[in-house]
Amino acid sequence: MANPIVNIHPVDVKERLKRGEKLTIIDVREDEEVATGKIPGAKHIRLNELSHRYKEINPDEETIMVCRSGNRSGIACDFLYAMGYRNVKNMMGGMIAWEGDVEKSIVDTGSHLPQP
Repeated sequence: MANPIVNIHPVDVKERLKRGEKLTIIDVREDEEVATGKIPGAKHIRLNELSHRYKEINPDEETIMVCRSGNRSGIACDFLYAMGYRNVKNMMGGMIAWEGDVEKSIVDTGSHLPQP
């Protein structure tokens, strides 16, 4: 049986966001990966947490899964499909293929302190 998961190209995701579409994007990378930046509006649920947190995702909404290269998000799509989610998509190439701005984590470097 063929894999029922649909792939979506990062350019298509970016264009849909530019048009103002409200997308459900789930980033399954590890904390340290997400700390370097994520797609604006993406929700972070690590892959190893998905089996406990998948009910946070609305099964009636189109859901785009994202990781670094597309492998872990593909695993996440397979899991969600097995749990009855029928409108999940895997972002091909993951964040490696993402071109454009990402939300950056805020790291307190102390640079906001007054200089002597």
